[in-house]
Amino acid sequence: MTNRQAAIQIIRTLRKAGFEALLAGGCVRDTLLGKKPKDYDVATDAKPEQICRIFRRTIKVGAKFGVIIVLIDSHQIEVAAFRADVGYSDGRRPDRVSFTCAKKDALRRDFTINGMFYDPLKDEVIDYVGGREDLKRKIIRTIGHPCERFSEDFLRILRAVRFAAQLDFEIEKNTLSAIKKHASQITKISGERIAAELESIS
Repeated sequence: MTNRQAAIQIIRTLRKAGFEALLAGGCVRDTLLGKKPKDYDVATDAKPEQICRIFRRTIKVGAKFGVIIVLIDSHQIEVAAFRADVGYSDGRRPDRVSFTCAKKDALRRDFTINGMFYDPLKDEVIDYVGGREDLKRKIIRTIGHPCERFSEDFLRILRAVRFAAQLDFEIEKNTLSAIKKHASQITKISGERIAAELESIS
């Protein structure tokens, strides 16, 4: 069994239990670019406690933020509840989350190319944020107002640069302007996280 097969098995199980479940984020982006994803993440309207009841083997790595690791054979698949984030007082993580629908979950994500979902059972891309068009145009663009997205999580500044470098994309002008405006705030992010992003660029 591959990572993708494990993720699809989780989606089938969640659907059978009456929940919505989709592939989300980077694996959708990479698949549309013709690249092999490193990981396959699942997003669902099941809440963390419901996910844990449905699957026998789970790890509550980020249950407070709606994230559960589900173990299928030797695979660890991140299963996250659709959520909306409320407040970012530390410029890194939400103060609290509320569980919501797929569209609102997409709108709280960082960049359009990372905000798409994919239904593997229907072979359907679900795009509320214009991610497919930005992939075609080779553009890195925030979802919503760029200053808001970066002030929520200053690590996104480096993530924008990393994606642009890795994919050979251009950063959209308003997004680039916001990066320059907030660049000094990157010092609020831990050295370990900054190092990890910089290592990924090289």
